[in-house]
Amino acid sequence: MENLHNLARQTLRLIEYTERAATRYEMAKETGESGDFFSEVKPFADLVKQEADSWKVSAVEWIINNQPKNIHSRQIEATAENIELVSVQAFFPETGRKRFMGYIQSIHYVLDSLLTAVNQFPQKAQLKNKSTL
Repeated sequence: MENLHNLARQTLRLIEYTERAATRYEMAKETGESGDFFSEVKPFADLVKQEADSWKVSAVEWIINNQPKNIHSRQIEATAENIELVSVQAFFPETGRKRFMGYIQSIHYVLDSLLTAVNQFPQKAQLKNKSTL
């Protein structure tokens, strides 16, 4: 059960980081200025990569063990890559809006879907246990 709560917390942190990246992107677009690589881009990207890598391992393990209907390991891997990508691209005004926002929407879809599945899992497990009694 602790792993389940940890996965939910990690997912929520990635949602937060994705929102921070989207906000930073809007700021870069408005000002036309890129973020400083060493003081802004790299620290944020490193933080996000560390969290995304840990989340990916936890999420794939959970998917293998629980086999949710609409979430697959490949989606998790692609989402982790996309999160890392936007964590860097968010600091540069020359990043295309349509592509960037497409990544953000895709990331949110998978993170929200996983969070919903994880939050529903304890209820499903209890129902399954009651039916076997």
